Amino acid sequence: PEIIEQVGKNFNVHPLVLEDIANTGQRPKIEDYEDYIFIVLRMLRFDEEENETKSEQVSVILGTNFVISFQEKERDVFDSIRERIRNNKGRIRKMGADFLAYSLIDAIIDNYFMVLERLGETIEEIEDSLVTHPTATILQKIHDLRREMIFLRKSVWPLREVISRLERSESPLINEATRAYFRDVYDHAIQVMDAVETFR
Repeated sequence: PEIIEQVGKNFNVHPLVLEDIANTGQRPKIEDYEDYIFIVLRMLRFDEEENETKSEQVSVILGTNFVISFQEKERDVFDSIRERIRNNKGRIRKMGADFLAYSLIDAIIDNYFMVLERLGETIEEIEDSLVTHPTATILQKIHDLRREMIFLRKSVWPLREVISRLERSESPLINEATRAYFRDVYDHAIQVMDAVETFR
């Protein structure tokens, strides 16, 4: 909390934003504070050991020439972005802060596809077991999977609105060139939502 408060003071971040960063149960959302845009997302990853989807909040503050991101744990999906920054590959070092924010959001949403792929495999396994060896434990697996799909839906559904607002934003913080990238992310978000609905 002290570090979040210090960052808030240095970058003149509203106390309510700092509160949302610290309280990690937020649903995906976007708020425009004119000097900066505040974005909350859910980062998902599939835990192979526990055989379940793990979720954490990622908060992003996009300013004129900076991006600040906050996450709950050290593990994340941003390794490819770090690599591109270190090696000066692609557009990431040439374009502005808005492109970096896009890159973070894109990495989070792209990882949803990996989570969904793993869930799809689990669903197929359960379907096969139901046909060949139906047991009472399968009912529990179906129940757990259903609960996971409801959770996924809650994480993904508001995402569409967040990306749509970024794409249509008239904020000077988002360059026209970056809007095309946000449109692409919006398409990915719709694909994720369609997959979640199909699995449900």
